[in-house]
Amino acid sequence: MAVDNISFKIHEGEIVGLLGPNGAGKTTTIQMLLGTTSKTSGEIKYFDKDFDKNRSEIMQEVNYASAYIRLPWRMTVWENLMVYAKMYGVKKPRERIKLVLEIFRMSKYTNKGFNTLSSGQITRVMLAKAMINFPRLLLLDEPTASLDPEVADKVRKFLLKQQEKYNVSMLFTSHNMAEVTEVCDRVIFLRKGKIVAEDTPKGLARRIKTCVVKYKVNGQETAVKIKEEEIASFLNDLAKREIKYEEISIDKPTLEDFFLSQL
Repeated sequence: MAVDNISFKIHEGEIVGLLGPNGAGKTTTIQMLLGTTSKTSGEIKYFDKDFDKNRSEIMQEVNYASAYIRLPWRMTVWENLMVYAKMYGVKKPRERIKLVLEIFRMSKYTNKGFNTLSSGQITRVMLAKAMINFPRLLLLDEPTASLDPEVADKVRKFLLKQQEKYNVSMLFTSHNMAEVTEVCDRVIFLRKGKIVAEDTPKGLARRIKTCVVKYKVNGQETAVKIKEEEIASFLNDLAKREIKYEEISIDKPTLEDFFLSQL
């Protein structure tokens, strides 16, 4: 069973991370939300409307991007985006296409065939496609995969700006835990098709009770796992033993530590 009786809500203007190891059910969940995979039971609602009965109307206000799908190879970037702009009934489609291509720094590839693009360029075109209809809800399946750090950072800032300016809601999958911590208001963690945890990124990180204290003595680094409330007494003990360290750092638990604990 790919997805086992899960239930969750996304509030208006909220960015929710959908996390879990490979095979947890993330992509299947998104496919059901798009209607490309049929559910065996349960219901999906958007904007208080039943998805099964109002799919065409609902999908006018929803869009999707993934690093793992492609548009027709023989068409140019402009032609592909124009098809989607017309499908969504975008007013002034030429202006909108120019705008989204500028946002994702793809303007100079307007007349390039889709088959000539690199994986990072394809990812940027898919993100431009996802914003073509001013969606109320974005479904994003690892949207920054294949992007270099500079462009990925611009994409994250763009998504947060869309949330702030237009109150866009997003469901966001990623294997980059730092990215999820930066972007997501709330995280849903899936394992074997079930929701096993739900909290803010910081809330999930706090479920890991140990910190890592690293210190260097005579050029040799030592790392110790210790509970946060015991750090003060540990440092005091070092002082009593007259251990003089050259460097010291305290790494508090992160969302990645929680992720790894669930594998």
